Amino acid sequence: LAVAIGTLLEKGLRIGTGQADVKRYNRRLRDLITEGRARPGFVVSHELPLEEAPLAYQKFDRRADGYTKVILKPDSV
Repeated sequence: LAVAIGTLLEKGLRIGTGQADVKRYNRRLRDLITEGRARPGFVVSHELPLEEAPLAYQKFDRRADGYTKVILKPDSV
């Protein structure tokens, strides 16, 4: 994210950061996704069968091959 700091300061703007309250929203978001009402595809980098989970975790931990969010599918063959 490129920001022109000078312009930001001239306009008197502030930037804040923080983390989402994951425990508050995770079940509701999961339900929206499984019902097909929300599609998180823009953040999903890989969809893999459950059997590939150990390798996927290793790659995610190393940030290999652009692993950002991985969906593991238990019924994939």
